[in-house]
Amino acid sequence: MLSETQRRLLLRLADFGAEIESAWDVPRALSLPGLAEHLGLVRSAIHTPLKELESSGLISTRSAHVIGGGARRRTVVHLTDSGRERAENLSEEELPDKSQSLAIGPLPIPIQIRGRGEELDNLLMKLLAGENLQLTGLPGIGKTSLTRSVADLLMERGFKIRWATCDSDSDAFAIGSMWLGRDSPRDPTAIASAASGNKTALIIDEVQELHPRHLSSVKSLLSACVETSTGVLAAVRAPSPFGTLSGFEEIRIQGLETSDAVELLPNSIAGETAEKVAKALGGHPLALHLWSPDEDIPEEGLAVQEYVQSTVLRRLTNEGLGTLDELSLSPLPLSVEELFVADGIAELDDSAVLRWMESLVEPHHLIRNVRRATVEEEIARGLHTKAAEIWSTRVGTRARRIEAHHRLNSGEKLDTRWLAENVVTISREDSAAAAVLIDDAKQVTDDDNLRYTAIDIAFERGESEVASEHIDSVSDSPQKLIRKARLARLQGNIEEAEKLQQNALESLSPAEAVRAKVASLVRAHDDRLPGQSTKVQNSHIDDVDLSRLPNTDLASASLALDLLRHAVAVESGNVETLANVRSSLVAQMGEDHPRLALIDLRALVTSKAEGSLDAARKYINSEGENVDKIIAIHMSLEATSPSHPDWLVSAHNNAIAIELRPEIPSHRRIMAQRWYWRGVLEPNMRLSHWREAISRFKSAECPSAASELLLKLTRSL
Repeated sequence: MLSETQRRLLLRLADFGAEIESAWDVPRALSLPGLAEHLGLVRSAIHTPLKELESSGLISTRSAHVIGGGARRRTVVHLTDSGRERAENLSEEELPDKSQSLAIGPLPIPIQIRGRGEELDNLLMKLLAGENLQLTGLPGIGKTSLTRSVADLLMERGFKIRWATCDSDSDAFAIGSMWLGRDSPRDPTAIASAASGNKTALIIDEVQELHPRHLSSVKSLLSACVETSTGVLAAVRAPSPFGTLSGFEEIRIQGLETSDAVELLPNSIAGETAEKVAKALGGHPLALHLWSPDEDIPEEGLAVQEYVQSTVLRRLTNEGLGTLDELSLSPLPLSVEELFVADGIAELDDSAVLRWMESLVEPHHLIRNVRRATVEEEIARGLHTKAAEIWSTRVGTRARRIEAHHRLNSGEKLDTRWLAENVVTISREDSAAAAVLIDDAKQVTDDDNLRYTAIDIAFERGESEVASEHIDSVSDSPQKLIRKARLARLQGNIEEAEKLQQNALESLSPAEAVRAKVASLVRAHDDRLPGQSTKVQNSHIDDVDLSRLPNTDLASASLALDLLRHAVAVESGNVETLANVRSSLVAQMGEDHPRLALIDLRALVTSKAEGSLDAARKYINSEGENVDKIIAIHMSLEATSPSHPDWLVSAHNNAIAIELRPEIPSHRRIMAQRWYWRGVLEPNMRLSHWREAISRFKSAECPSAASELLLKLTRSL
């Protein structure tokens, strides 16, 4: 007769098809550490059950390459034909749950937990009632496993689970992206509105990993979630970086009772010995997994951190410690392929030191924190220096982000120009990571160039308080005045913004003042909702004196002003001005310039002449996945309001995936308009979409549009 552990092993192995039995690369889940981890047992506890299953002909073992497990071949386990037949005959209720389709986000591998029945029931009852909970406890105490188990119970009851796991680069948008996908809004209130729903639970794990730079945005997200009827569970190592969260009940979990803790240990351990080990380690699940039967019974009352330092780390080889150091000092989880000291990965995995997230790996945070605290500062700096050198030879945004982290912690003189340039590059792909690096750099050097980079990133992210803090710290200059004007626009203080902008123009060189004036006019033209008239008049454009510009800038400024003249003339319907400006544009751009087709389309669509919609459809269908296509869709939506043809709605929905670059002002404004139109076309999601659009209009320095949309949203409610 099969033991409970053997039944669970067979059912787990049945998750994998027979084709894997001859594969060269095998999932880690079929390795001994992977199986023990899934069952929630120490590795030694599955040795005897596996031997008996193999003797009975139900499983077979072999050496194979484990995906993500380093170069060394490792023991993996497969079902035999008899074992597969036996697994199929197990009772239906033992089969793996099929409710995973209700899960969204990076849910960890489910682990069967012991001795948490009371805590599970309590969490389940409160979440079913829509309550908001902060689950706290020591590192390694089982917060993630408990949270994952309650998620399964909720899914069994038809609940949708939106799961997010935090790291140092996570902000509200990153959490929203895990909850909602890449199409998530950025504004915390918009995220909360989009993620909430009937029979939905929102989960945030590893909250303590958040960088201080992003605590405010995530706290705003949690506060916004409280306003919905959706239950939220935030799992965080004690003490929580948030302290007491308004609207959340704190539930703290302790170590397992001794009778439950001994169940994690091998059956071969004598009862009295098992009890002594369980008591000595305070029923701490991770510490019990780390304990080896080859070791003495730990001293009772020994702190878990001290046990890790004195016993777990001491038994590792130099290869294991080398890999552990690299993983511990990295700002993010790494793949095995990214490690330059990968020889110890198998040893660490066999020792239950690692936690895996698909292809990425990191030490359990308890072990990582202990190791970081025990490595001497001089040695740590040397390791950071070596890591920075190696990552500098690798390409890509992720490589620059990790290299920058190691440079900042190497103790060597910081190249602020290199950092500022690379932070801008990183920001295009991940502004949250760029914000973290700038914040860390402030601890190393107080450089105005880095401050200005920090200000601009904060503006792009719509973070007025962060931008204000940095602006107050930079030296007085015209550039500071320009940033102060931008801050005033972000805060909706238009009169103050104009005053500061004028002061800045008077302080700039003639050429810089002209460029700033042109940019200001373009921004003012765009600061409105679709259907509203422009505030820019031809007299404003004619007032710009281009004679003060150097010849190198004259052509681009003249073109920008003519494009603005044409846009204003299209709205006014001034046929003569349109013809004259178009002739000027042809002279500057050439008759075959692709942008000219879009300019002509705007005039045609705005006039609503016969055939204009057919022309728009032809242009949109023929245009590639670029900004011009989005502009054409938006102008067509405006022209056809309030009754939009199906083909145009479909084109808009398909164009949502087109990437925009938030560091470009015009792209920021187009992004805001995209969210506006989504709110128009998706009335069931209007609250979330227009909240996001308001936030985006503010970031794009369009305070009038933001104010008008807020009024429109309030009226619609």
